[in-house]
Amino acid sequence: MRIFPCALCGHALHFENVRCLVCNSKLAFVPDLLAIEAIQPETNGLWSVIDIRGGEPSANRYRLCKNGTVHGVCNFAVPAQDRNPYCVACRLTRVLPDLNIAGNRERWHAVEVAKRRLFYTLAHLGLISPAPPPAHRERLRFEFLEDHSERPVLTGHTNGLITINIAEADDEVRARRRTHLHEPYRTLLGHFRHESGHYYWDCLIRDAGRLDSYRQVFGDESVDYRQSLKRHYDTAGRATDWEARHVSAYAKCHPWEDWAETWAHYLHMVDLLDTAASHDAFFAASADCPAPPNSRASPPGRPPDGMEFRLLVARWVPLTLLVNSLNRSLGQADAYPFALSRGALDKLQYIHEIVSQVGSNRRE
Repeated sequence: MRIFPCALCGHALHFENVRCLVCNSKLAFVPDLLAIEAIQPETNGLWSVIDIRGGEPSANRYRLCKNGTVHGVCNFAVPAQDRNPYCVACRLTRVLPDLNIAGNRERWHAVEVAKRRLFYTLAHLGLISPAPPPAHRERLRFEFLEDHSERPVLTGHTNGLITINIAEADDEVRARRRTHLHEPYRTLLGHFRHESGHYYWDCLIRDAGRLDSYRQVFGDESVDYRQSLKRHYDTAGRATDWEARHVSAYAKCHPWEDWAETWAHYLHMVDLLDTAASHDAFFAASADCPAPPNSRASPPGRPPDGMEFRLLVARWVPLTLLVNSLNRSLGQADAYPFALSRGALDKLQYIHEIVSQVGSNRRE
């Protein structure tokens, strides 16, 4: 996730910040600007964005999301004219875990952080509208549930509904499952990215008339899905000969999972490149000009319309090498434990071309 400069003092801000640690200004993420902004109170519980050019408030007014003011789990703003008390991201959540159970509030917070990070990436790629309804017409919805003895919860996707087992917010549980399933990488944000891939397969492949081209790249998804998963788990996830054509061993089990795993990796690429670019821009601005950088500039990490995939890869490979080297220097495992083959890159390029086309159409 990129960093944002404070509009008042230029200090680096993270995506979840609600207060600048240097100038103490109140902060909120403003979806229509796709930026963390310094805000100041107006009348009737409204807030205005401080104009970075002159320090004066802008004409737009906002309220703070109810999940932020009541539960402290959201820092998104809501346009004043929108009567819904929840922000455009929080209203996508259909079911919450039982907050009366010890630890569930903290798990919910962690899950919401991951969901909003997914939302940001999808929004700046042009795959989802940052505006509330009626502009926001996606079918995407979320349920965050805890296990019950009679009803274990499976993380997954069905017809636009993504279900997340909030146990995945516990580091110990997630690490145990990663070891048991022989997975080199398992994160809460990774779950959101993977499951969103299934949703966008419905939208961008099945419903958009791209099945023929998809099958040429990923294979025939009509093969029995349950049997494919059973074969994968019967071998404890130890698939062989997957590296030449897939981003992970799990991707080999079925073309649907191949797409979802590759989609998740593409979002990894976009977000990490966005992070690196924003750090470069922030440090350059801090060194070269005394004025705070413009926080409303387009996210520098988003692939511009028409950017060639080879340029993304040229930036990606040395960046992952740097990230992994930094982790090793600190005695940690590789943050990105993958090596992408030519076959996997071909699939990533296919997704890149679709995302670039769809994002361009939405922004027109």
